[in-house]
Amino acid sequence: MRRHAGATRTWVNVHRAADALEIDVRDDGAVPAKASRTGHGLIGMRERVVLYGGELSTGPAAGGGFRVHAVLPTEAGA
Repeated sequence: MRRHAGATRTWVNVHRAADALEIDVRDDGAVPAKASRTGHGLIGMRERVVLYGGELSTGPAAGGGFRVHAVLPTEAGA
């Protein structure tokens, strides 16, 4: 995220529940403009998360910056 948004800080929070892994990444950079590069970026991230039965949300963070939030299911008790 820092590479594309010009952020000066990035925060990563990982939480493991009994049935899911929750990952939250936020930065203080600008909301990215439409991508001008080739690559997989957010679309590739979404495809991979969905492949494993998870959910991904991306977009402007409350108070500024950008947020990527993923929830990936895990096997209970694993």
